[in-house]
Amino acid sequence: MLYVLLAIPVVVVLVLVIAARKPDRFRTERSALIDASAERIFPMINDFRAWPTWSPWEKKDPDMKRSLSGAASGPGSIYAWDGNRNIGAGRMEILDVAAPERVTIQLDFFRPFKARNTAEFTLKPEGAGTRVTWAMFGPQPFVGKLISMFIDCDRMVGKEFETGLANLKAEVGRGSPGEARAAA
Repeated sequence: MLYVLLAIPVVVVLVLVIAARKPDRFRTERSALIDASAERIFPMINDFRAWPTWSPWEKKDPDMKRSLSGAASGPGSIYAWDGNRNIGAGRMEILDVAAPERVTIQLDFFRPFKARNTAEFTLKPEGAGTRVTWAMFGPQPFVGKLISMFIDCDRMVGKEFETGLANLKAEVGRGSPGEARAAA
């Protein structure tokens, strides 16, 4: 029993030291090959009004409150949400666009935790299609490092990115409303 009581503080200190040595920044990224041109895919990413058709988080809370403001698409376009415990609350704003190759988004989380990260979509021609990469990166404070000791955030968020990219691929294949808006 004495050894157990002595081992607990040692384990706690060890976990804290290992967490402190983790990188100060994180990056989660996934990509998919979509059988369409970047010009056809880009409007689905650059226009938040098209996101409900493919974003993996849209279906997790049907009662989620959404608001769009700012520009209709591209820089200055803003999407805010407030949902259940699975979705939380936050705000996205498109900061920069290089059509049809890149969309950079500032991503602010308000609940269940506060964080400011960057999301970036890159579209590169590959064969007859386009390689779409969805990345999220930003600072990793100590609490995030500590959480990453017990939860594989890359796997958890990466799985959602994979689902979103598969949804985007399916939606582009259907000829979505977002594509029709972009052509108008």
